[in-house]
Amino acid sequence: MKITFTCIYLFLSVTAFAQMSETDSVKKLKEVVVRGYYNNQTRLRSVSSVNLIDTNLIRNQPNTSLTSTLNTVPGLRMEERSPGSYRLSLRGSLLRSPFGIRNIKIYIDDFPLTDAGGNTYLNAIDPESLTSIEVYKGPEASIFGANTGGTILIMPLSANQNAISATVTAGSYGLFHQTANIQQKFKNYSFNLMEGYQKSDGFRENSAMERKYIQTNHQWDYSNKGNLKLYAFYSDLNYETPGGLTLTQFENNPRSARPATATIPGAITQQAAIYNKTLFTGIANNYQISKSFKHVVALFGSYTDFKNPFITNYEKRYEQTLGLRTFVDFQQLKDKLKFNAQLGLESGATKTQIKNFDNNAGTPAAMQASDHVRANQNFAFLRLNLDINDKLLIELASSLNFYRYHYERFFPTVVAEKERKFDVELMPKLAASYLITNELSIRGTISKGYSPPTIAEVRASDNNINNNLQAESGWNYEGGIRYSLPNNRLYLAANVFQFNLNDAIVRRLNTNDAEFFINAGGTSQRGLEVETSFWLIRNHRSFLHAIEISSSYTYNHFRFKEFSTGNLNFDGNKLTGVPSNVAVSSLDFQFSKGLYFFAQHNYTSSIPLNDGNTVFAKHYHLVELKTGMRHIHLKKVNLEVFGGINNLLDQTYSLGNDLNAMAGRYYNAAPGINFYLGTSVKL
Repeated sequence: MKITFTCIYLFLSVTAFAQMSETDSVKKLKEVVVRGYYNNQTRLRSVSSVNLIDTNLIRNQPNTSLTSTLNTVPGLRMEERSPGSYRLSLRGSLLRSPFGIRNIKIYIDDFPLTDAGGNTYLNAIDPESLTSIEVYKGPEASIFGANTGGTILIMPLSANQNAISATVTAGSYGLFHQTANIQQKFKNYSFNLMEGYQKSDGFRENSAMERKYIQTNHQWDYSNKGNLKLYAFYSDLNYETPGGLTLTQFENNPRSARPATATIPGAITQQAAIYNKTLFTGIANNYQISKSFKHVVALFGSYTDFKNPFITNYEKRYEQTLGLRTFVDFQQLKDKLKFNAQLGLESGATKTQIKNFDNNAGTPAAMQASDHVRANQNFAFLRLNLDINDKLLIELASSLNFYRYHYERFFPTVVAEKERKFDVELMPKLAASYLITNELSIRGTISKGYSPPTIAEVRASDNNINNNLQAESGWNYEGGIRYSLPNNRLYLAANVFQFNLNDAIVRRLNTNDAEFFINAGGTSQRGLEVETSFWLIRNHRSFLHAIEISSSYTYNHFRFKEFSTGNLNFDGNKLTGVPSNVAVSSLDFQFSKGLYFFAQHNYTSSIPLNDGNTVFAKHYHLVELKTGMRHIHLKKVNLEVFGGINNLLDQTYSLGNDLNAMAGRYYNAAPGINFYLGTSVKL
């Protein structure tokens, strides 16, 4: 509670100070715009709960991981159990995610990164390859298809100038990260080519990581009405997985990997790791048919070679995805009424070959199972947007969702191909925002979310095809208020929401430590999200050029509802893996000559580690610092040097707990205090 009141006091006191400050020296800035609906809306008037992570925020964070960057967003929690092992949740969607990302739809530019089987390899991407991220919280199934947590839109590097750049970063625990990038812009054609390499020995035993990455973007403006875009990346990622520790092991030696027991070998002996080679490509055409009509069509595909030597088995997966997203956009202005409509569809198919073997110290041995699973996920969507007098913005949208999968077994028994088809689901959304003054707006949303079981849940590591899983769905009700002073000197936003989830899919472990999934009941999720940013000083012609303060606060009152497993009833318990309070605050000092200093503090309250709420991870405070100097000119070279400290307070904590773990192996220790230094050059 002290943290809560401190944050509220900070918001109010600095807000008052910011309003009294002189603004004569502040330069005019454009309004912050989000592009989530492909028609660009100002953030102040957006009908959705949206956060924008722009280039300025990204460059103040470590460039080797997205964790601290994304954790600045209220309602979002990213975990990294060891380098490269991401886990991401929006408003508490971790119940069904032992690793990876589920319940959330992620796009890169016009292309879905989330495959038809519900999986997203966000960790395949180099953080330096991104320019901005938009986070939409709450179900956005009306135009983005199956999700209950929300949607994330990523903008990759593009060629808006002619430049050659490179970065090098080195730090504690053998960290090394290098990128090189070339941008070239011609009269009607531009391209970007970027490569990256990253490695780390890791803080714990058996936690080394290596990623080789290459990405390219191309855009051809073939006429004054149309353009053609190509986006592609190849990622070769491997990272070791040290496994969870008991509390005693965590306290005695947090750097150790999961040890062996009398019956099960340890992580080091089994060489537990992930090997992921992914090729992703997409091509999109945007064409302005007339003043009112625009057509967008995007084709995308991916191939993944995935290997996972685990404690109890060795899994090999080969995944192929092919899909299409297309829509027609219509806009019309009549008097003081702006009308916008989009009609479209998205279709995707993912074919997965899964083979499991005994794991003989990191080498596949006797086969355990062999299956083919093919998922098809399709939806059509319609969105209507009415803008009345530039004051009232109304959105009516809905999607019609189709999902089915086919499965075929080859070993240990032969099962001919069968199909499971889910009911057609209608996902409506009604939202509105009203501009009370030029600085103040209110908004409200009612929307439905839908998320069928993923391939990784239908065919989990227990080697069974689970045809009993039902799709999750639920209604979300929320309201919000935004306040923004001219020139973005002060921005304040608050959201309250109530999300009721039915047929929650949750992870369980059998006696052999293999996972499977069940529908265990529902959840009631109430929350408050507050964020603010304000400039105490901006563009002063003195040594201290600017000061910006940013803060966010998240309160989660998430509870199980009619939720049980076997004879155990967890009704009313706190949602597993979700902290009740999170507060993130930062200070950004800009000095003359390009000198800067950035500090960030993250407070996360205790986290329930099992459904029974009998074990909690302790709260923690993370402090991160970064300083450097930009715009060092050496003839035609623009140089930046920087350095940073993570976990300044040397907290012992777990950033990515194993929920409902067998034998109390909940904890994955995060690094203590660690350092990094780096430089970037641009020609």
